[in-house]
Amino acid sequence: MISSRWLEKRKPYWTRLERIVDRSAKGGVSALPYQELQELALLYRQVAADLARVREDPATRRLSDYLNQLLARAHNLIYMGRRSSSRGILVFYRRIFPSVFRKNLSYAALAAILFAAGAVAGLLVCLADPSFQRFFLGPAMTSTIDHHKMWTHSIVAIKPLAASGIMTNNLTVSFAAFAFGITGGLGTIYLLLTNGLMMGVISAACWQAGMSSQLWEFVAPHGVLELPAVFIAGGGGLLVARGLLFPGNLPRRDALVHYGGQGVRLILGIIPVLVVAGTVEGFISPSPFPAAAKFAVAATLATLFFVYLAFAGRSQV
Repeated sequence: MISSRWLEKRKPYWTRLERIVDRSAKGGVSALPYQELQELALLYRQVAADLARVREDPATRRLSDYLNQLLARAHNLIYMGRRSSSRGILVFYRRIFPSVFRKNLSYAALAAILFAAGAVAGLLVCLADPSFQRFFLGPAMTSTIDHHKMWTHSIVAIKPLAASGIMTNNLTVSFAAFAFGITGGLGTIYLLLTNGLMMGVISAACWQAGMSSQLWEFVAPHGVLELPAVFIAGGGGLLVARGLLFPGNLPRRDALVHYGGQGVRLILGIIPVLVVAGTVEGFISPSPFPAAAKFAVAATLATLFFVYLAFAGRSQV
């Protein structure tokens, strides 16, 4: 039997769903802001679960009819379908992605901290025990650094192929950082720490060989895009872990859908960023351009990316 206390607790959710559906009666889902679209999906699943419970009590026939009609209206709104267009893609990158990033900035920041912790650990271990870098980097790369040469000469020789391979690798790492969130975040944390450790070990090896300037003039042009993109992907993975481990007031499945959906938007948003970073890493980073020119490219790309993430879409939110 349905208790009056349960009804009082659930009625605000039914009323909220009805208001959202009423608001979008004329304009469809396009009339709703992004936050209400997310709320609509969550409320739809919750009210569907409420209807299943109400139907178990024969005395609540009228309430069952009301919820059934409400869900039918919400279903039509969600699944009525809209023609896909390039404008939708532009709206996503102009407004939705930077808005979702700003809303979940703390997760990307945590991913950056984990990467930095790995880098600091790798740097300190190598400074304390130089043999560790030989073990970690392998004999081929260690020998190249010992001869005061950068390992990027192969990229210069096959720029288009190298750029394609770099893009693929960057996308693989980023998607893995996101997907490993389903392990409760353990896989994401491990990937961020190990990639940071690699950065720290390479930094220490090049510093000890007197090659720090060559390293950073290579890393800077593409790194200002590539590393933040990896942090954003890692933040998406941590969001998935949040929904899985700390659902809050939501059912765990709904929390996973909610936070995972935001993580998906983050990972989709960084795809063009990684394409640009791979192109720069294949053509500009290993080129014989002066160091000043490379750092100027890095500063320009970093500024543009920062302004985009910080300000894009604010006027429409």
